[in-house]
Amino acid sequence: MHDDIGEVSRIPDPVDRAKAAIDLMATYQGWVLELSRVRREAIEEAQASGMTQAEIATRLGVSRGRVGQLASAGPPPERAFFGTELVTVSLGGKYESGKTPDQNPSEVVTREDLANFEHLRKLLGGMKLDAQYEVIPPTGIVNLNRDNHVVICGPRLSPIVAQVLEGDDNVRFEKDAAWHLLDQRTGKTYRSPQDEDGSAGDFGYLGRLPRLDGRGTFLYIAGIHAIGANGVVHYLEHNLAELYREVRTKRFSAVISCRYNPETLQVTESRRVTPLYRHES
Repeated sequence: MHDDIGEVSRIPDPVDRAKAAIDLMATYQGWVLELSRVRREAIEEAQASGMTQAEIATRLGVSRGRVGQLASAGPPPERAFFGTELVTVSLGGKYESGKTPDQNPSEVVTREDLANFEHLRKLLGGMKLDAQYEVIPPTGIVNLNRDNHVVICGPRLSPIVAQVLEGDDNVRFEKDAAWHLLDQRTGKTYRSPQDEDGSAGDFGYLGRLPRLDGRGTFLYIAGIHAIGANGVVHYLEHNLAELYREVRTKRFSAVISCRYNPETLQVTESRRVTPLYRHES
């Protein structure tokens, strides 16, 4: 830290020095915020193990009242499920309807995926995380080797994502007459109600998958249809704390079902229909 401050202090141009100081302060503030999350999670774990606030206070060398303050200060532990800094949400893109590639069509995303980003942005904002989105080009090429990364894109739109999904021995997308999800552990097939009887429901995939560089993971969300991804986001909005307690930031996958209002496309309910299959022992 002293080296960083010294380096900034030696910048000759005053405006550049001020800008460097601002950037460094933002970095340190981010570290303080994450450390406060770690502290809160640690205190919650100690209490869950049976320690009283008085015992924790003695160990920490603070008052019992101060322990109570620390237990509620800072972002919630489940913030770590998404990352520690600016979260990038990659949305699968398609060419503008009715235009061929030689007509220079725009790259667009579905309204369902834009709604997904807005829901995630609000969820992340409540945990003091900022979010931005990017459009995966219709080629399906996306850089998966990044921290704080969420990908919302079906495997048919991205060969790279499809390749990573092949490594999941628990849940996978398959296609015969229609796309569906298969629980490889039980052999059960999950077909979208939209395709079966036209009713307002769908299934989605939720998982944490390995980066191609082997240096981390990314969070992956996809539906059989676009609305299925909305169901997964709805599930995260209502079950994130419990999900984080179960899997932390380890690799996993599961199938989520949802129902929605066919007129507004708003998800009305979501639930997990498979176990949380852990990819790591």
